[in-house]
Amino acid sequence: MPSFQVIAVHRRMLLVRAADGSELPARARGRNQSVACGDHVTCEFDALHREWNVSGIAARRNGLYRSNSRGGSELIAANLTQLIVVIAPRPWADLFMVDRYLCAAHCSGMRAVILVNKSDLALQAQSDAELAAYEQAGFTLLRVSAHSGDLDSLREHLRNQTSILVGQSGVGKSSLLRALLPSCEAPVGELTGDEEGRHTTTVTRLHPLPGGGDLLDSPGVRDFAPAIDRLTGRALGFIEVERLGTGCRFSDCRHLREPDCAVRAAVENGNFSARRYESYRRLQRLVTRLRS
Repeated sequence: MPSFQVIAVHRRMLLVRAADGSELPARARGRNQSVACGDHVTCEFDALHREWNVSGIAARRNGLYRSNSRGGSELIAANLTQLIVVIAPRPWADLFMVDRYLCAAHCSGMRAVILVNKSDLALQAQSDAELAAYEQAGFTLLRVSAHSGDLDSLREHLRNQTSILVGQSGVGKSSLLRALLPSCEAPVGELTGDEEGRHTTTVTRLHPLPGGGDLLDSPGVRDFAPAIDRLTGRALGFIEVERLGTGCRFSDCRHLREPDCAVRAAVENGNFSARRYESYRRLQRLVTRLRS
C-alpha cells in the first residue's frame, strides 16, 4: 500500500507527498482518525468517490499537543525535531505563552529555539532583561530580520531539521517563510477544490528547505496551553525547575509553599527569573484546573 508524508492539513482534508516528491489530496477517514502535518501514512484509493483515504498512520516519534477547553489533548504536528517560537519587539510577546511552548517542546523531546524577528527595531530594557533570562536558562536565542534579509543564523539552525514555527499573530512568521522560501506562495487553497480549501489561514503546511530539512508553518494564535497529559514530572517542562528541584528538601516538592525549596530559594537570590517562576506557578494552576 502506498506510503506518504502529510504536508498540509485542513480539517479532514490533507495534502500528502510521495517518496518521489509528487503531491496529491487525501482525506482522513472517520472522526476518530487524528492525522497531523508531519505524519507518515498509508493511503488507499476509493474508486467509488475517486479519492485517496488514509488507511494507516505510522508510529510517531513525537508530537506537539495543545489542551482543548475540556482538558483533552489535540495534536498540532508530528515527528518534529525542533520548535521555534517567534517573537518580535512589536507586538511584544506574551512571554507566559512562550514559556508554555518551551515546556511542550521540552516534554516532547524537541530542541527549542527563541527567534526574535524584526531585530532592526529597538527593544525596551525590560525586554532585553527577559531575553537574557532565557539565555541564562540555556535556551538558544536568535535575532533575525525578515525585512532586511538577515536570516543566516536561522538558516543554519533549520538545516537538516524538521522544525515548526509558532507564535502570536503579527510577529512576522509569514514574512519569515516568504524570505526563506520565495516560492512558497504555493497556495494551501489547492488542498481541495471544495469549500474546505478556501479558509487557508487555518492550514498547517510543511515545506521542504533548499539546504535540507523541512519547515512547518502554523497559524498565529492568541493563546496556547500545552496538553497536560504530555507534561512530565513536577517541573512541567521548566528546565530551571527540573535542574534546581534536585536540591529541594522533599523529593515530592511542588516548589510552591514547601519548606527548604531550592527553586524558591533560587528566585529569592536572583538565580532563577521571578517572571519565569510566576509562569511555572500559573501553569501549575492551569494543570490543576484542567485536571479537576
